Amino acid sequence: MRSLVSVRQRFTNMGRRPLLGGVLLAFALVVVVVTSLVLSALGEVARHANQLDDARSHETTAGALKTFEAQLGATLNDYAAWDDATQYVYAPDGMEWMISNFGDMTVDSDLFDVAVVADVDGNAVMAYREGQPMTGPVDRYFGGSLRVLFDLAKASENKGMPQATGFIETESGIAATGVALIRMKSGELSLPRNMHRYLIFARHLDARKVEDLAQTYVISGLTLAPSVADPRNFVPIRDPSGKILAKLAWASRNPGDVSYMMVQPTVFMAIGLVGLLFVVLLAIGALAARRMKADEAAAVSLARHDRLSGLVNRSGLFTGLEEMIDAARVDSSDVLLLYLDLDGFKEVNDAYGHGTGDQLIRGVAAGLSYLTPQGASVARVGGDEFAIALQTTRIDEQAVELVEALLDFFSEPLTIGARVATVGASIGIASSPRGLISAGELVRRADMAMYKAKDAGRGRCMCYEPGMDADRETRNELELDLRQAIENGDLRVAFQPLVSASNREIVAVEALVRWNRPGHGAVSPDVFIPIAETTGLIEPLGLYVLRRACEEAHHWPAGVNIAVNISPGQFRNPAFADQVGAIIGETGTDASRITLEMTEGYLIQNPERARQAIDRLKALGLRVALDDFGAGFASVGYLRQFGFDRMKIDRSLVLALDESSRARDMLQATVALARSLDIPVTAEGIEREDQAMILHLCGCDELQGYLFGKPMPAEAINAIFAGTDGAGAGGRSAA
Repeated sequence: MRSLVSVRQRFTNMGRRPLLGGVLLAFALVVVVVTSLVLSALGEVARHANQLDDARSHETTAGALKTFEAQLGATLNDYAAWDDATQYVYAPDGMEWMISNFGDMTVDSDLFDVAVVADVDGNAVMAYREGQPMTGPVDRYFGGSLRVLFDLAKASENKGMPQATGFIETESGIAATGVALIRMKSGELSLPRNMHRYLIFARHLDARKVEDLAQTYVISGLTLAPSVADPRNFVPIRDPSGKILAKLAWASRNPGDVSYMMVQPTVFMAIGLVGLLFVVLLAIGALAARRMKADEAAAVSLARHDRLSGLVNRSGLFTGLEEMIDAARVDSSDVLLLYLDLDGFKEVNDAYGHGTGDQLIRGVAAGLSYLTPQGASVARVGGDEFAIALQTTRIDEQAVELVEALLDFFSEPLTIGARVATVGASIGIASSPRGLISAGELVRRADMAMYKAKDAGRGRCMCYEPGMDADRETRNELELDLRQAIENGDLRVAFQPLVSASNREIVAVEALVRWNRPGHGAVSPDVFIPIAETTGLIEPLGLYVLRRACEEAHHWPAGVNIAVNISPGQFRNPAFADQVGAIIGETGTDASRITLEMTEGYLIQNPERARQAIDRLKALGLRVALDDFGAGFASVGYLRQFGFDRMKIDRSLVLALDESSRARDMLQATVALARSLDIPVTAEGIEREDQAMILHLCGCDELQGYLFGKPMPAEAINAIFAGTDGAGAGGRSAA
């Protein structure tokens, strides 16, 4: 019996040992696997750290090289764009000055060690190196690459910066070299090109300067290696033609490997503490949960913020508004909301590109954040739309203060890098007294008031009024009907004659659009033209009028010209000139008979693009006139810069003849100004014979107004020409 029990215990112990061994083996395998994974991960981290450090060193070295060249370029520009240099270098007796100010400066200078003054053919007038005159030919000292820089500097003379820099291999080594035209500080130089002289500076990259770069930019082991060398880490130094002259090389510090060796014993020790494995796992789990919670909060914040401006977005605005409204209901305060739309932002984008537009958005966002009181929410809710929301107990006073500050801010030009942009803002204001207006309704009201401010002339603010809802609905219906009228061709084009001031014969006809809205009657152009401007309908509307005018012109005498108004909306379209050319070609109209009349609004916003558009239109053979002169800000500069073929005096100057004796003097001066620039003048809005006589005596060659005929249907104007054979209106009314 005892032996049987003994055998059973032996088998039981034999079973427990393999089980324990298996558990220990499994645990050992887990330890080995974990150790391998940890060491592998550390090795990967070390390798990545080494790569990051090498990449940083590469970027730093490349930046140091560019800075070295840029410093020479800046020094060269200071010395070349110098009024005194222009005076003495081009003077016959200026050698002593050149030696004193250029040659002697090469002694122990960190800025440049070679200075050469050369003529337009590259021949040296003065050449110094390290304070001593250079004995050999300059071309041999610098090599052929100097000629490349010379040609680049010449080619840049018409671009405002006649200068070129680059690295060149000289007889003394590798040098950052620059060539610049010697000119006035303002950039002007009145001498002919064959008398131009150029300043050449060289700054050699010797061992001392390489060591200075290494210390300045914290790059260990930085050396100047020959071009044939094959170092592991380097930045090539290339001449202007792309040839590698040398290499800036450095020794890799391998911070990852050093860190790996330092932490490796600690890792083994940590892994040996197997008993703490589960504690570590629990700690990691807790950290992961905490990190997930933080990531979730960050994701929510990111979803409510605009990445470009850093402000809250539309979603964040609604969230903030709802919180403010809830708080206002509790403490009986008010919530104020300002909705802003930038005026002129599209023109900045079109003129300078979206990169500049993005910088403008960031600048505006920074300005709004600075101007708004603490606790306010500033949001970017669209492309160029912003909103400011705040909770306040003095809503009227704070609204006035904030609007005045915003309008003052937008009244000043904004500097964007090297550019200056002028934008305005149309501001809509709405409020939620004691939180009784919901966030969605508050935004709708502010948005509606903002659009009302834009319609009223931009650059101003409007407060929400209940009547705006009815106005918006009426406007929307008007827009829909106008769109349908354009698509169906239901608009009518009327024609008003323009007569010669000397004999009253009809010399031109202006096309004017008219709309008889079904169920409502005639709609004034002053009503539907602004709607077409803001909704993009102005382009098809304007092209429709031009086409109808060209078609009717075939019924008129050959000497009668066509005048058609164009809007800034059409003018901003890069394809407008092509569209006009297509209509001229399809209708077979002589382009020289067409005069497009434009106001100065777009000229002020974007003069460069306006001049290009005018040049394209005039290249088609038609003429361009400046309309409504005297009603806005048009100046002599616009008349001279844009080369207008005709100027139309605004009717306000004609009406002023009845108000004061000085009006006639002003009118005479205006006409004399245009005539001095060889620009013929048309006066419009003439209703009496005495007005016509005065304008004729003042020098106007064409007259327009009810005295000579009101806008009339095509059939009526055609009948006039058919009855008189183009001989003239003879003062007859065509109304």
